[in-house]
Amino acid sequence: QVQMVESGGGSVQAGGSLRLSCVVVGYDVSLNCMGWFRQSPGKERAEVASIYWLASSTDYADSVKGRFTISLDIAQSTLYLEMNNLRPEDTGVYYCGSCGFDYSGQGTQVTVSP
Repeated sequence: QVQMVESGGGSVQAGGSLRLSCVVVGYDVSLNCMGWFRQSPGKERAEVASIYWLASSTDYADSVKGRFTISLDIAQSTLYLEMNNLRPEDTGVYYCGSCGFDYSGQGTQVTVSP
């Protein structure tokens, strides 16, 4: 059974930082593309970052490039998202999941105040 559990969300002021974590069980993160997704109020869920360890590749939405960093600890089967210089428009529920969103966690809330 696949389980993905996010943590690390919270409330910060603009310019602040947060680090999200996602522990993955029952799914080989070394073989599959993994991503972080964001659902902001009134908007559709969108991918903000992805990582494919086998291809040594990462990808970012234009809105977060230079501010967010996705990483993967294979040994701990844990996905991370380092978020710096946060903006109010980064507010939303963040989910980790497979790149096709076939599997995902329950989400963690990030709120950025002006």
